[in-house]
Amino acid sequence: MGCLGNLLWFIFGGFISGLSWILAGCLWCITIVGVPIGVQCFKFASLSFFPFGKEVEYGGGTVSLLVNIIWLLISGIPLAIEHVTMGCLLCITVIGIPFGLQQFKLAKLALMPFGATVR
Repeated sequence: MGCLGNLLWFIFGGFISGLSWILAGCLWCITIVGVPIGVQCFKFASLSFFPFGKEVEYGGGTVSLLVNIIWLLISGIPLAIEHVTMGCLLCITVIGIPFGLQQFKLAKLALMPFGATVR
């Protein structure tokens, strides 16, 4: 079911979500200081393209908290708003509810991506 879900996801919204993460990563990679943040964005773009069958675990320390605050102010809020909006639109129909839940998972990840690991 995960393979079919990922294929349908990619067609009906995952492509746009993944491109948003890639765009954020490219913008962060413009500066040398932002390269580690951009690399993390590229990792989460792959999750955004194919999220079914993967879980996100949150953890981290002081450095993750500080980077998350900077991330939230610059890139996190627009990405989270995009994911929540798409999630609400997908949850209008019964068939779209699993896809909407994946969008909400990605919205949470967009708010605090540092210190998170994908399993």
